[in-house]
Amino acid sequence: MPEKVLIVEGRQDKLQIAPLLTESIPIICTNGTISASKLEELLTPYEQYDLYTLFDEDYSGDRLRALMKKEYPEAYHLRTLSLYRQVETTPRKYLARVLLAADFEIDPAYFIE
Repeated sequence: MPEKVLIVEGRQDKLQIAPLLTESIPIICTNGTISASKLEELLTPYEQYDLYTLFDEDYSGDRLRALMKKEYPEAYHLRTLSLYRQVETTPRKYLARVLLAADFEIDPAYFIE
């Protein structure tokens, strides 16, 4: 099974997601909207990986999704609800379900009611 990499916008997104994972997966921060060349530079070490994105549900996230779709059409795009707007403010239980549906290994503690 190919290795995975998760691409998020910022450090707070990474800090929200990292505790959910029970597998060691690189979480790459774009640090906001970036150019195609900077994105390529950032992702070159991961060209053999399956790429997953999880961006905010806002203008900046939409721009990043569009750039990723153009530059990396094979990438998988995970989404939070527009109700939450930002990944960092999305409840971890919801993020756990999104990541589990994409075959990430999630700490089962996030599924206990």
